[in-house]
Amino acid sequence: MAKKERQKRSARQARAQKRAELEAAHATSVASTGDAKKADASAKSQETKPAKAAKKPGRVRSYFQAVKAEMHRVVWPSREELKNYTVDVTVFLIVFGFCIWLVDTGVVALMVGFTGLRG
Repeated sequence: MAKKERQKRSARQARAQKRAELEAAHATSVASTGDAKKADASAKSQETKPAKAAKKPGRVRSYFQAVKAEMHRVVWPSREELKNYTVDVTVFLIVFGFCIWLVDTGVVALMVGFTGLRG
């Protein structure tokens, strides 16, 4: 994002500089000729519209460009770290699965004790 901001800022500065040059040219031509209408016409003729920039990328394309840029910034885990994380997750799943099984068994035992029904 910083690069885009710098580009926008430099484009604004370039436009401001061009405007200042045109105003200076306009002021000197008015001073030399004394005819404001002629100077106004010559200033307008000197103004050239900037060439249309290359087609801006669409929303989808810019999204994927941003995703690609972000993926380059990601710090990916090494193979060893990935193995350790996988083992950790597997162990936690087993532990929590066992805890849920215990709670479920306890609830079923309570229901059987209160209702006298065997399921």
